[in-house]
Amino acid sequence: MKIVNFSECNSLLNTFVREIRDVNIQNDRLRFRRNIERIGEVMAYEISKSLVYKEQEIQTPLGLAAMSIPDEQVVLGTILRAGIPFHHGFLNYFDAAENAFVSAYRKYKELNHQAFDIFIEYIASPKIDGKTLIITDPMLATGCSMELTYRALLTKGKPKNIHIATIIASRQAVDYCVAHFPENTVLWAAAIDPGLNEHSYIVPGLGDAGDLAYGGKDS
Repeated sequence: MKIVNFSECNSLLNTFVREIRDVNIQNDRLRFRRNIERIGEVMAYEISKSLVYKEQEIQTPLGLAAMSIPDEQVVLGTILRAGIPFHHGFLNYFDAAENAFVSAYRKYKELNHQAFDIFIEYIASPKIDGKTLIITDPMLATGCSMELTYRALLTKGKPKNIHIATIIASRQAVDYCVAHFPENTVLWAAAIDPGLNEHSYIVPGLGDAGDLAYGGKDS
């Protein structure tokens, strides 16, 4: 598996990541969602460079122009709910893509929220046979939700190539994905953080992305 860590190079992406991490900025929900969306747009552009292209002649008012355009059918798969603005960012650029949605959530076994299982509750997806699958989830903590989402999507076919796109991943999640995904997978992360706390939240991370985007939820 190839790993792309955008924090290892300087770009505007780091500005957007800084703002969603900053406790003095992140509670502005509109700004938080828009920054998540902008990160998705930048990542979509970078991932587009890795696709297969074909030459096509375009008729202009004055003649023919040779253009290089993508020659792959893309399916954007998103894990709900924090993934929605991230998905929108990708869809702004891959506007012809098909879309898949998976609801994956943690079900805690104890009151202290340390032990949990991951459950898949809902999936809506097109056929993905022979297509390029991009699975987006802004926070990649343990990697388990990402793997279960991928397994659920495999019920719709076998993709040609797989891209995992995340904003912040833990080192443990990256290692987990390397061990559980096919070799033709590329993992794209805006940042890779060193660890998890006792509740399996990424440290330093940014907190609960879903709550920051849409408000708290009744447990």
